[in-house]
Amino acid sequence: MTWKSLDDMDLAGKRVLVRVDVNVPVENGRVTDATRITRLQPTIRDILAKGGRPILLAHFGRPKGKHVPDLSLRFLTASLEEAFGAPVVFAADCQGPAAEAAAEALKDGHVLLLENTRFYAGEEKNDPALAAAFARLGDVYCNDAFSCAHRAHASTEAIARLLPACAGRLMQAELQALETALGAPERPVMAVVGGAKVSTKLELLSNLVEKVDHLVIGGGMANTFLAAQGIDVGKSLAEHDMTDTANRIMEKARDTGCTILLPEDVVVARVFEAGAENETVAADACPADAMILDAGPNSVAAMAETMSNARTLIWNGPMGAFEIPPFDTATNAAARQAAALTRAGKLITVAGGGDTVAALNQAGAAQDFTYISTAGGAFLEWMEGKTLPGVAALQG
Repeated sequence: MTWKSLDDMDLAGKRVLVRVDVNVPVENGRVTDATRITRLQPTIRDILAKGGRPILLAHFGRPKGKHVPDLSLRFLTASLEEAFGAPVVFAADCQGPAAEAAAEALKDGHVLLLENTRFYAGEEKNDPALAAAFARLGDVYCNDAFSCAHRAHASTEAIARLLPACAGRLMQAELQALETALGAPERPVMAVVGGAKVSTKLELLSNLVEKVDHLVIGGGMANTFLAAQGIDVGKSLAEHDMTDTANRIMEKARDTGCTILLPEDVVVARVFEAGAENETVAADACPADAMILDAGPNSVAAMAETMSNARTLIWNGPMGAFEIPPFDTATNAAARQAAALTRAGKLITVAGGGDTVAALNQAGAAQDFTYISTAGGAFLEWMEGKTLPGVAALQG
């Protein structure tokens, strides 16, 4: 990769425009989950330590190019000060005279938070004039918002071409983890992909069968693949109109030498509710009035054996209806196995997207994974093999 990091930049006395993601959940004006804020600590502290003056560019919500007071970033000042251990000044605009005056007046050791970039329609249109207005506020551009890198916006793409640009620590960690997982991985590489629908992960599956040695398919997606093989899946969630697509993916996997693991046995129930009466049957023996809600113990054992021989694991999505016990069993067992192998230094584990973080947290496995991305759409688009505009702009 050819992008620069903070280590490559001279920041002493420089105003550093930092694109961050502080789109945090809020209730009654209070941040309920500050994860995205705390993950910015290494970048901001390093900039301050290098003598730079951080100026934060960020969006919040969907104001659609209009000034919406309820979506102002002003309320984040206290949370940012607590996270960074530094005074945070708020500017009531993100471009123009007020923002320029605030940037000019910023003191060493202080952080400037600019108003919501999406208050301007030019942000989401990647408007070069707005990007130029942003650029006038700083001397260096640092993108630390990998979660926004799949969008070509004025504060993520156009601006990176106007100033000396680098990746922040969070962006750097994401890119290095993904490069480790797919770019130049230790082999064998295993991918676990779960979730409800093949249609939402078609590009992901098509790309992975070209990149990995073993692909485990779980959740409702597995039912679609089973049905494509002529197996009756009863009342299970399945996309029967995706049969041809599933068969094409399996054929592509055969051509590339990728082994696809589908459930050998499944846990079925007549009702989808916690503690529902259930039974384990062979994958091709689902009763007509039942639905598949989890992978069975033989499937978990096969997955564990493959995992124990792998060197790199990429995980996206749960193996079953993990939100409701006992249909979280396969997801929990596989996640804990991956965590144990990671702790033992035998496996590199990278996970992200959708319900993945929640599933791994529920299993008590997340803290042991090598890297967990909270980027959502950007993580998936990278895994699909797409070019992310915000990353490409850093490579200049």
